[in-house]
Amino acid sequence: MSTADITVYGIVGSLRKGSWNRLLLESAARLAPGGVTVTISDLIGQFPLFNEDLLAQEPAAVTQMRREIAAADALLIATPEYNGGVPGVLKNAFDWISLPLGASVLQGKPVALIGTSPGRLGTARCQFELRNMFVFSQSPVMPGPEVVMPFAHECFDETGHLKDPVATERLGVLFEKLRAHVAATRTEVAAR
Repeated sequence: MSTADITVYGIVGSLRKGSWNRLLLESAARLAPGGVTVTISDLIGQFPLFNEDLLAQEPAAVTQMRREIAAADALLIATPEYNGGVPGVLKNAFDWISLPLGASVLQGKPVALIGTSPGRLGTARCQFELRNMFVFSQSPVMPGPEVVMPFAHECFDETGHLKDPVATERLGVLFEKLRAHVAATRTEVAAR
């Protein structure tokens, strides 16, 4: 692995088997440029509802995701928008993963947000909420390009591959921004 290579941990904000956002994340993984490896997690469906009473015996899926995020260079979240906001399953996962406060695996971890929905606004409101949420965990969210695809049913071909040329181009730029951010962070750490 060269110093320009990065690993990206992908999370889908939907549990639906035929989720448009799963298709989007799978397409993004296929479209990732050389040196960018994307793995897609299925763990959030195994998380119980966040309950501080369970912190002493953390669920195995939470521990595993925390370990996998720590090993990755960046996060890529593909999420729908439910009722104009963040899906509960995704918020629940980050309530777990954001602990311990001040020392979570999310601290300093770069994040890229993408999403599609059948509606006219894509996932703009959800992504706005996520950006605010990641301020709390001190996770730098890539400022763009935004991938907030409306009319999800028109964005994929019959095999489930992304066919939207604008989204495809934006994904490429987003991956390069993630790579540049990780490289700058590595240089900064090496200089200390």
